[in-house]
Amino acid sequence: MSSKFTANKSALRTIEIEHKAILALSGRIGAEFEEACKLILHCSGRVVVTGMGKSGHIGNKIAATLASTGTPALYVHPGEASHGDIGMITDDDVVLAISNSGNTEEITTLLPVIKRKNIPLISFTGDKTSDLGNAATVNLDVHVDEEACPLGLAPTSSTTAALVMGDALAMALLEERGFTREDFAFSHPGGNLGRRFLVKVKDVMHTGSEIPKVKLGSSLSSALLEMSSKGFGLTTIIDDLGNVKGVFTDGDLRRALDDRRNIDSLLIDDVMSTGYKCIPSNSLAAEAALVMQNENIYVIIVGQNDGVIEGILKMHDLLQANVI
Repeated sequence: MSSKFTANKSALRTIEIEHKAILALSGRIGAEFEEACKLILHCSGRVVVTGMGKSGHIGNKIAATLASTGTPALYVHPGEASHGDIGMITDDDVVLAISNSGNTEEITTLLPVIKRKNIPLISFTGDKTSDLGNAATVNLDVHVDEEACPLGLAPTSSTTAALVMGDALAMALLEERGFTREDFAFSHPGGNLGRRFLVKVKDVMHTGSEIPKVKLGSSLSSALLEMSSKGFGLTTIIDDLGNVKGVFTDGDLRRALDDRRNIDSLLIDDVMSTGYKCIPSNSLAAEAALVMQNENIYVIIVGQNDGVIEGILKMHDLLQANVI
């Protein structure tokens, strides 16, 4: 290794070159980009992404991003496509082909078939006059002035530019489709993200006999027994119709003790709190977590503000469900 080698200097030069390549894309977003979006939005099939070598890796990522944000997509290796996999491309699809030179042999070999099947073709190229650029229904210009590789050989800036253009396309389509957080969660049901946006309060709340309840007019001692047996650190206080009129918590008990009140003679009506937080059962569990966090509480009543109780939820339930 050369004694003059400076890793930081090399890294900063790479970042600067790629930064310029990305910024240059802003001036190329126009009619062609809108046309590419329209082709995909009107497509009744999928976006079939293809690219060779490093462009193929970028294409794979773009296909994955499209698929997870509401645009059905898949990646097809151009070499394999020439040996049968082109049958995966249907007349209802749109092809997105990536090639910096626009003359990659494995890509250009597919062009006659794509044209003969009259399949719309979107290209990402660095040369719009190339074979791919000329054949494309819409060409999106991803050329770069220089690669970050000091030898000018390894695809660096060019692959970064293609990746960013792919992300720009995916996000434009996402917004146009009105793709929501819940839609995104349905594409990611196995991870924390899916749990955060798919799990509802009703999926994790406690119901029925698990809900701590005492009636108005009950003694404080009976309320304490109910709190102890149910283990929520509180009890709800209900009227004869079963509607919640208030709650009594560990905090209320501490305040009663601090005031030196006679616990044995108190009714629950004398010490309950009428101001309590509740959340509808159809709310996302993540919303309940946010309310509990903001209010600095560890248990929340599930129901409407009219007093009808549906369940009860504690922070530990959300932890167990991996919502937080």
